[in-house]
Amino acid sequence: MVKMEDLVLRSLLADTLDPEPRSQPGPGEHLAAVLVPIVEDQDPWVVFTRRADELPRHAGEISFPGGLSHTVDAVLRDTALRETEEELGLSPSEVDVLGALPAVHTFVSSILIVPFVGMLRPGPTFAPNAGEIAEVLQYPLVQLADAEREVELPRGDHVYRGFAYEMQDNTIWGATAFILHSLIEIVRKEQS
Repeated sequence: MVKMEDLVLRSLLADTLDPEPRSQPGPGEHLAAVLVPIVEDQDPWVVFTRRADELPRHAGEISFPGGLSHTVDAVLRDTALRETEEELGLSPSEVDVLGALPAVHTFVSSILIVPFVGMLRPGPTFAPNAGEIAEVLQYPLVQLADAEREVELPRGDHVYRGFAYEMQDNTIWGATAFILHSLIEIVRKEQS
């Protein structure tokens, strides 16, 4: 069971995460960055988005705010913050970025995702962009850890093998689940 107060979690993550990731996409891959927002509370919460059903890629899926890197972004962290502001209306000044988790490759989309972890003060206000975000979801980190399962899920012409989290009527899977698993593993290792 994962149980950790926000100050201990903040310190652990700051000591563990990569402050300046230098990820290079492979041939044919695109580089992207996401933000893993954690709301500081007695029991920290993780924030997710449900992508709008009209989007051309990953429509209706649960994800972290983020997107492809553009040349206007000086560093990859800027991509995660820019996209979070576009998708959730959350100003970069409201996010304390602690560093990055290991990058995740998406084989279906050919994207290398660099996930940055950012702490938010309790009670953040979100203004989701209706063209991109159908819903903002928040789950306690401890409940996510308890829900983690290894699964095989048929998805189109392939089978997804990895982690999944059943949270009420939502299933977190795919790259988002691999990113979440990396976060939870940091906490589990600290407690063992």
